[in-house]
Amino acid sequence: MSREQKRKLIAIGILFFLLTAVSVGWAAPDAASSGGYLSGYENTDPRPSQLSWWSTLAYLLSLLAVFAFVAVMAYFASKFLSGRFAQSSSGAGGRILEHLPLGPNRSVCVVELADRVFMLGVTEHSITLLREITDPEEIERLHRQMLGKLPADSVFSQQLRSIEQLTKRIPSLFNDGTYRK
Repeated sequence: MSREQKRKLIAIGILFFLLTAVSVGWAAPDAASSGGYLSGYENTDPRPSQLSWWSTLAYLLSLLAVFAFVAVMAYFASKFLSGRFAQSSSGAGGRILEHLPLGPNRSVCVVELADRVFMLGVTEHSITLLREITDPEEIERLHRQMLGKLPADSVFSQQLRSIEQLTKRIPSLFNDGTYRK
């Protein structure tokens, strides 16, 4: 999607949101001027009036418009933030190819620096060179794996993976939709 198409889509969404919000105001002008929200209880006719159907429909449309607006804004925010965080992981001449957390404040990282690939052990107080990777096939596999990762996928997919890991750790809560006491 080009930048111009994104702008048009956002403009259409905002216009739809505003039109829906204005139509809610037009749907019930009598309710505000007739004495408040409790004045409707004096009506003895059990059938809903045509005005209530229109206001309900306008209300539902406005809810859908707000939901769509929030979803679109969340999408663009995640694209923007993932681009910023993806740029921070690659510095001048170096980049992180793999990262494996091993526990609190401990991890193993595969880093490319100056056209060489290193495996580093990282703790809170030190960084230790574990080995240099010299196998060309392994280096090519790491590059392909890194190129296969989408920048927008990083933050959101990490959160989803952590939820999946939680469901695997606590399987009795999520089996057959039943809760065991």
